[in-house]
Amino acid sequence: MKHPKTALNTNLQIGDSFSTAKQITDSVIRAFAEVSGDYNPIHLDENFAAQTRFGKRIAHGMLSGALISAVLGNEFKERKIVYLSQTLKFIAPVFIDDYVTATATVSKIREDKQIITLETICTNQNGETVVTGEAAVMILP
Repeated sequence: MKHPKTALNTNLQIGDSFSTAKQITDSVIRAFAEVSGDYNPIHLDENFAAQTRFGKRIAHGMLSGALISAVLGNEFKERKIVYLSQTLKFIAPVFIDDYVTATATVSKIREDKQIITLETICTNQNGETVVTGEAAVMILP
């Protein structure tokens, strides 16, 4: 027996945008290293990082990606979503004590599959883009 398709009732429109911001402190970077298991010295060792092209420690790129997940998880919590995919392009480094704002903007709504595509971007406190990408989420009934 086939179930009737229901219309996607999300109250979303193309162009709707959601954001969250977080200061990326030393403790946030160290906690992310602990959770992820990524102990690359560029994130954790001042002496090592000083010898790199960045001249100082940088945050894990996936930490900015996690902020995108936070935007979707928080903004869509009432709609109950499944995160289907995420592309990421790391444009610029995030340094200790930078403020990163993650923004997700609805770019496509696929009613038949109840899938929302969002342009994702992270910027620092200077308005510089640090990460770009695209997310897809499915709205659960």
